[in-house]
Amino acid sequence: MVKPRVEQIADVAWELLDTEGEPGLSMRRIAAALGVSAPSLYKHVTCRDDIVALVQGRTLIEGAAVMRRALRRRSADPGLAAAMAYRRWALAHPAQYTLTYGQPLLRHLLPPGLEDQAAMVVVEHAGGDEITARLMFATAHGLISLELAGRFPDDANLDAVWRAAFGRAAH
Repeated sequence: MVKPRVEQIADVAWELLDTEGEPGLSMRRIAAALGVSAPSLYKHVTCRDDIVALVQGRTLIEGAAVMRRALRRRSADPGLAAAMAYRRWALAHPAQYTLTYGQPLLRHLLPPGLEDQAAMVVVEHAGGDEITARLMFATAHGLISLELAGRFPDDANLDAVWRAAFGRAAH
């Protein structure tokens, strides 16, 4: 089955972010990777922001799915397992992560309810407490952003930091 062109554009944008970083998200570069002319992309997206929103939406969905899978596995400390799985996923996709969490989220271009749906895994894990969920979200994203920026010393035991922040003992 052939994917719709918008999904193909999203896939190519994701791959270009992996290989070229944010500069790869030009209409010309995406069109070239698809083997079409840049103007033909405008049949499917209106501007570069549409492409950024496609990547941001996928980042939200995939990040939530990683945490959900980790929470479903049998683990002595499911919250820590979910946090560590999310960290590994974010570090494996630094350009997508930074595009989504290092700049404003293009909410007006995302499908309605997508952000809430993605956040639900954290809210559910926090027992429905939105304040705790936001604290967990901010802590994880702060740690990941600092790690991606190389702000921790080489000898920092970041696994211990994550255990302190998200392990059972932290709650």
